[in-house]
Amino acid sequence: MSWRKITMKFPGKCIVCNEKIEKDEIGFWAKDIGVKHEKCAEIKELTCGVCGGPAGCPTCEFRDSCDLERVSQICICKKCEARTDPYNLYQKSVMKKFRLLSSTA
Repeated sequence: MSWRKITMKFPGKCIVCNEKIEKDEIGFWAKDIGVKHEKCAEIKELTCGVCGGPAGCPTCEFRDSCDLERVSQICICKKCEARTDPYNLYQKSVMKKFRLLSSTA
């Protein structure tokens, strides 16, 4: 995922804080993911191992006890967690991304 710093040409909604980003405001954009405020870009966020989008760290129930620098950098977002059999979805997705892991299992 590659975030690009842009000047907003249209208003948008930040994927981190859900607040409006105004036209002409500086923000960050990633294709197929969305936009976020410049200040929200400083917030470290993990990636969902299933869909590849943001995991939702700013609103996660484990935020206070999670050390983002020490945990696995692949988490699961609420949308994917709510799907049928999320553990198997996560496991299959991670195995596909890291083929070396699947050869040892």
